[in-house]
Amino acid sequence: MKQVFKLLSFSMLFAIAFSACKKDENQIFYVGGKTPIITASSTAPLVLDINNKNLPAINFSWTNPDYQLTTGRSSQDVFYTLQIDTANANFKSSKIQEVAIAKDLTKMFTVKELNTLLASLGLVEFVTKTIDIRVKSSLINNSANLYSNVIKLTVTPYLDVVYPVPTALYITGAATPLNWQCGCASDGLGATQKFTKVGSTTFELNITLNGGQSYLFLPAYGSWSAKYGFDGAGNGNNVDGDLFKPNGNDIKAPAATKSYKITVEFKTGKFTLQ
Repeated sequence: MKQVFKLLSFSMLFAIAFSACKKDENQIFYVGGKTPIITASSTAPLVLDINNKNLPAINFSWTNPDYQLTTGRSSQDVFYTLQIDTANANFKSSKIQEVAIAKDLTKMFTVKELNTLLASLGLVEFVTKTIDIRVKSSLINNSANLYSNVIKLTVTPYLDVVYPVPTALYITGAATPLNWQCGCASDGLGATQKFTKVGSTTFELNITLNGGQSYLFLPAYGSWSAKYGFDGAGNGNNVDGDLFKPNGNDIKAPAATKSYKITVEFKTGKFTLQ
């Protein structure tokens, strides 16, 4: 009986060992891929014109990276990200623009789409600048990243705004020192909560906000005839900055009561707090 038990035990151990070896043999590993090559439909200087905003501006195409696994060519979906940044920033600037593209090997931008990206990149309208473009390929979970060559492109954006730019801008609300607007004239107490216009489409204000309270932007302090608020549910915004719109909902301030620099940009329809 003991001999039979020993034989059975040995058989089980052998089966486990064989199963483990078989499992190891079936493991799949990433072997490598080819660096994608990106090309543009044109590399001539681009002067964008608002009158052509709905027309094609430029088309980018790139090669398949042909990801290889130990079992052969990968059948997984490949994800692409078109990266656009200011020249010589090495795609590390704080305003880098990234456009996610699933599976496709090409991306066309209309004049308006490209102009909007350039505005988000911080380029000044009617001023010629050079930008860098490349594509990043990835497998699932942003793994096995490969980066293409870099295309340099000279562009001149035009002035475009999400909403008409008011002549002045104020802040009001429980988050502000004056609470909700007190009915003061624009040249009265409300003037302490008036933004400074620092560009053709940009307003800035340094002010102490009461943590967790609400606020709105007004083109005329003391008047509810117009307002700008969050482009979403009341107080549902990202407290560090988000989208705004005319007649929007209450905006929630960050949790900490302290001084903030608020920037409101009508070119992109976004506000930010620092």
